[in-house]
Amino acid sequence: MTTGLPLPTNKIQARVENATGHVIFNNPERYNAVSLEMWDAVEVALSAFAEDDQVRVVVLSGSGGKAFVSGADISKFEKERGSREATEHYNSRIRLVYELIENYPKPTIAMINGHCIGGGLNLAACTDFRVASAKSRFAMPAARLALGYPFDAIRRLVNTVGAATAKKMMFTASPIDAETALQSGLVQEVVAEEDLLTRVTELADNIAANAPLTIRTMKYIATQVMPPDPGARDLERCDDMVAACFASEDYIEGRKAFMEKRKPQFQGK
Repeated sequence: MTTGLPLPTNKIQARVENATGHVIFNNPERYNAVSLEMWDAVEVALSAFAEDDQVRVVVLSGSGGKAFVSGADISKFEKERGSREATEHYNSRIRLVYELIENYPKPTIAMINGHCIGGGLNLAACTDFRVASAKSRFAMPAARLALGYPFDAIRRLVNTVGAATAKKMMFTASPIDAETALQSGLVQEVVAEEDLLTRVTELADNIAANAPLTIRTMKYIATQVMPPDPGARDLERCDDMVAACFASEDYIEGRKAFMEKRKPQFQGK
């Protein structure tokens, strides 16, 4: 079953297929560069998927076959970032969306086909893992544009690929290909372009069939291992979420299915 989600701009599309929520950046004539209204629509879509029990995993992708996301839409800079106040508002909005994805309660996958540049690279680094087509290219070109990149954007890249590789990407501003991205840990799988959707769908279906409470717990604990602020680590909540898994109906179903040698039917309860 496929259902669409109404959004304030058609440059972001959102739909649910089975148990997967799809957020699609739909600005192909600008390589899926993102404007403020698009970030607003992404927040609407992600918030709706977070509240929808049918959705167990979220896939982010770009339309057109040329790019995942190529960063900010420069054609909108005069309107959206033409003054200090406007720039601060823009930055606060995209920071909110990045943090929403980084701390999202459900698994997120970036499906990357083509260019993944600047803000798009930061967006991809917010997701749990990334699958790319063989033609994809990745870059952090800020040093060629005299842009400043904030702490959290650099933190995510360093946490994803390590400090030395992150510095090389940032200092040279040179693109890397999909195989180099795979070797560095920036992406977890590289497949042929024609196989990309099938492989991501397979991964999403695999995740969706597993116990939602357990996955939610493991994801939250993973965010607590290396939090931006170590003082904010909530180990008590980690323990409570683990205990809730053992107290759930899904735990009973998992044991029964194992003994009966059948596929479990988890309900997230």
